[in-house]
Amino acid sequence: MMPDLQRESLSVLSEIWSLSPDARLGQLLDFLGFLGEVHVNRGLATIEDDELLAVMYRHRTELLARTQGSSTQASRRERSSEIHQTM
Repeated sequence: MMPDLQRESLSVLSEIWSLSPDARLGQLLDFLGFLGEVHVNRGLATIEDDELLAVMYRHRTELLARTQGSSTQASRRERSSEIHQTM
């Protein structure tokens, strides 16, 4: 039976992958390894499950902020375009 921490990690990995539709799985895992080295000074071979989960949550938060930021910018551009069209 899979421990809850591993199940949660796979769930977050799935969310991250859905927020990065152009990334291949290998690229995503490689990048998570890079982030592990940056944030907890451990690569994929030595990082603890709870540390990797924390790295994944951090990355998911960054991706969500980027997604929300780009939709906010698109809304601003649309409003600006509408304003200029009415002038």
